[in-house]
Amino acid sequence: MPLEPSLVSSLTWFAHIARHRSFTRAAEEMGVTRAALSQQLKALEQQLDVRLLNRTTRDMSLTEAGAQLLEALAPSLATIERALASLDEADGEPAGLVRLNTSRMAAKALIEPHLPEFQARHPKVQLELVMAERLSNIIADGCDAGIRLGRSLAEHVVAVPITPPLSMAVAGSPAYFARHGVPKTPADLAGHNCINYRYSGSGTVHDWDFSEPGKRGQHFTQSVTGNLVTNDDEGMTRAAVAGIGLIQTIDIAIHPQLRDGSLVAVLKDWKHVQPGFHLYVPTREQMPRKVRALLDFLVEKRKAIALG
Repeated sequence: MPLEPSLVSSLTWFAHIARHRSFTRAAEEMGVTRAALSQQLKALEQQLDVRLLNRTTRDMSLTEAGAQLLEALAPSLATIERALASLDEADGEPAGLVRLNTSRMAAKALIEPHLPEFQARHPKVQLELVMAERLSNIIADGCDAGIRLGRSLAEHVVAVPITPPLSMAVAGSPAYFARHGVPKTPADLAGHNCINYRYSGSGTVHDWDFSEPGKRGQHFTQSVTGNLVTNDDEGMTRAAVAGIGLIQTIDIAIHPQLRDGSLVAVLKDWKHVQPGFHLYVPTREQMPRKVRALLDFLVEKRKAIALG
């Protein structure tokens, strides 16, 4: 099929609709009417003789053909967008929207505390935080960058560490330890109420991570049991502060509670250290100034993170 100019435009509009899963939000971003977008998509489907989106009055999802088309289009559209962004930033000042895919834990620990300073430095840069537990294909999802733990990153992405290595901390409240005692080894956890975390994406329950004391420090995991399971890391922390049971989480996530004494870390000799959070981008080539500004800022803040 010849690549007509009108088809190029329609494909771009389709990509915006598919990324947002919403005619309304895509129309607002592109500055057109919802009706115009709907008409463009209908014409594209007729021209290609294939249905790209399943849509009802409330929901929208990609068909198999639509998902394949979006995946094929995304790299080329991202290249075009980066080229246009570099032109927009010809005056040297970072500007524009940065869509950042991140876990809630990373956003709370690494982004939210520094938002006022970042916005003061770069007033023309807008941040949109896209919360997701799973590792995102940032190109297909229409994001400029993502934040994830180093151990979960794919080999092909460009990743820059924005925290030091992080430890998995086991913690509970002083009141809990007063009632139940302090575990001395991971094996002692069998006699404790442990709050479990279930991953929303895979549905699996987190097995707790430990490393053997000494030079070898061999990593191992251990299943624990308790009367509470949750997929909300903040809710898990609140339950531990309330004295319900023990938790294991990344130390940076509970620094405030460890500092104020509402949680106490135990099993420190058995703590497991893992790669920290990384900012990842599809490529270093033609990196927009707005993304570079965020990257440089987070790398700067990495040095200020005080690990407990």
